[in-house]
Amino acid sequence: MFANWKNRLHGASGSVEYLIVGLGNPGAKYEMTRHNAGFLFLDKLAEDCGTLVNRLKYHALCADTVVSGKRVLLMKPQTFMNASGEAVAEAARFYKIPPERILVVFDDISLDVGRTRIRRSGSHGGHNGIKSIIACLGSDKFPRVKIGVGKKPHPDYDLADWVLSAFRKEELEGLKNAVEHSIGAVKLIVNGRIDEAMNRYNS
Repeated sequence: MFANWKNRLHGASGSVEYLIVGLGNPGAKYEMTRHNAGFLFLDKLAEDCGTLVNRLKYHALCADTVVSGKRVLLMKPQTFMNASGEAVAEAARFYKIPPERILVVFDDISLDVGRTRIRRSGSHGGHNGIKSIIACLGSDKFPRVKIGVGKKPHPDYDLADWVLSAFRKEELEGLKNAVEHSIGAVKLIVNGRIDEAMNRYNS
């Protein structure tokens, strides 16, 4: 309670300037799965901000807080991954936030666990959550931070089974580092320093 009170006291006034979205699937059985790397990131960012992402709005769990001196809305869409764009677009319309100020953090199977990659914009790359956001926004011009969750063990391994599998114990330290790097990157991006974020955290 006191952390939230302190956060509001030292927060920025005015309307929400950025949406920071972590992608994942709702429900306890998905909590530590690879596809929920975005949720894990957002919970850690919220903790650093002294808040909880627990207010249900726009088909998402949300928190209104401050990052890098900007008022932001943290979002964990509760629509399941394939319909993530519904929540993002609804909040973007309400706050009149353009794609350039919507930051999306999500899992990437092309990156090893522990690695991160920042992009200004781009295609969905086969990720259904990003595909939904692009479709609902009508734009792919939003920055994103990818958290590596590792490649499939072998080519025949079912992709859905892989992304819905839990991180192994030996991967957790790498995941922690990637989440921390993602937080650092998001703080720089909100501060208008995406080039620095890319130089520092693309790995």
